[in-house]
Amino acid sequence: MDKDGFDATVRSFGEMSNSFQAIATEVADYSKKAFEDGTRAFEQLIGAKSVEQAIEIQSQYAKKAYETYVAEMPKLGELYVAIARDASKPVKQVFSNKGA
Repeated sequence: MDKDGFDATVRSFGEMSNSFQAIATEVADYSKKAFEDGTRAFEQLIGAKSVEQAIEIQSQYAKKAYETYVAEMPKLGELYVAIARDASKPVKQVFSNKGA
């Protein structure tokens, strides 16, 4: 491997590292929010005055948890796509320059 190829590989790993860091941050933020929402719902359940109220609290929590999950998955998908795109740029650039 020549110097350009090695440098491109190092840059590629750097891009991957940055992208994985962004994913870890996003997952941590989502997990924190999910935990807080779950804790809040549990506290509400403890204070429920009737079975019907407890079922309503649980239903609202389940709906919100599902909506939050569905909203989060496309964000994570985009971050994973960005890993492949950004990490391959330095390598593609070296190969396109060698062909020119």
